[in-house]
Amino acid sequence: MIKVGLFLDTYFPMVDGVINVVHNYAERLAADGNFDVTVFVPKHGKKYVDDFPYKTVRCKSVRFFIIDYSLPLPKLDRKFKRAIMESNLDIVHIHSPFMVGEMGVKYAKKHGIPVIATMHSQFRQDFYRATHSKLITKMMLKKVMKVFNKCDEYYAVSPAVSEIFLNYGAEHKPPFMYSGTDMTPAENADELIASVNAQYNLPEDMPVFFFVGRITVLKNVFFLVEALAKLKDKHFKMIIAGDGKDMPALKKKAEALGLTDNMLYLGRVYDRELLRALYCRSTLFLFPSMYDTNSLVQKEAASQSTPTVFIEGAATASNVTDGVNGFIAPATPEAYAQKIESILADKELYNKVCEGAKRDLYRTWDEAVEELKDEYRRIIEEKKRV
Repeated sequence: MIKVGLFLDTYFPMVDGVINVVHNYAERLAADGNFDVTVFVPKHGKKYVDDFPYKTVRCKSVRFFIIDYSLPLPKLDRKFKRAIMESNLDIVHIHSPFMVGEMGVKYAKKHGIPVIATMHSQFRQDFYRATHSKLITKMMLKKVMKVFNKCDEYYAVSPAVSEIFLNYGAEHKPPFMYSGTDMTPAENADELIASVNAQYNLPEDMPVFFFVGRITVLKNVFFLVEALAKLKDKHFKMIIAGDGKDMPALKKKAEALGLTDNMLYLGRVYDRELLRALYCRSTLFLFPSMYDTNSLVQKEAASQSTPTVFIEGAATASNVTDGVNGFIAPATPEAYAQKIESILADKELYNKVCEGAKRDLYRTWDEAVEELKDEYRRIIEEKKRV
């Protein structure tokens, strides 16, 4: 039995890509009788109750209402520290380099077990956006990399992120390990498409564009509506599945651009079958984020053979080839709109890219976790030989 500790500085009921990665890792590791997994994370609200097929250990945290996340306080939580010390782990896997993640690294070093890290985020962007100071950003980045460089191994989530962290100060270029999706290709796609058309009163011939994610400036959602306003043909529907602090401003901007009749806001969609149906019905998945590193939603789209339109230079598109398994547009609303129009005008290319997206970008969580298990075993054995 291999005892695994996954460490992260935020968790459910908050939802983001990193949380989903950790949850899917933990869920599948726990289903394997050869692994005993515990997730070490902060508390988020007194009413939330964990109901997972794996163990969770929560530390105290303080909520800051001006930001989306709580501040973990693991060093001030005796119960949490005791749980870590009594966990008898064989390997530590951190998914953030802050208070909880750093505690995982310290535990591993103290007990002589391997510690690995997954590098998910573009921290330079985060730090500068929060501080507006190049000096403070540099200092915070140095501290983050100090934690990562203490790990026995670290992984990036895409080729671009490997380069980003090498630039941040990684001691070697991180290999990359792709995540996956639990969404499987629909066997009844025609039925799902018909159901979406009926539910949302969509004409069969209407192009449908789709976006899933937090509604925040980080995701470049304002760029998205600016690009849609440039489309010459307004015979389309833009479906937004998600919510966030910038939703009111997005609706206001879309209205100002004359897109009110084109927009459909669904809020957060928790029904996975409905999400799958929406991906099936969508002509294109529009994802202009320059912040994401390897978004799970692009894999969900690929699972239903729905191609994504990215922006040039986006880290999350570093495994995408324009016109082969996705589309990449220059980073202006005009160029993004022109790209959409060119895609809709070339049915043969579109069909080819639909096939390429599923072939190249779709990856199941089971496949991802099997790779992870092999890495755990290899690293534990290598550590024993040192």
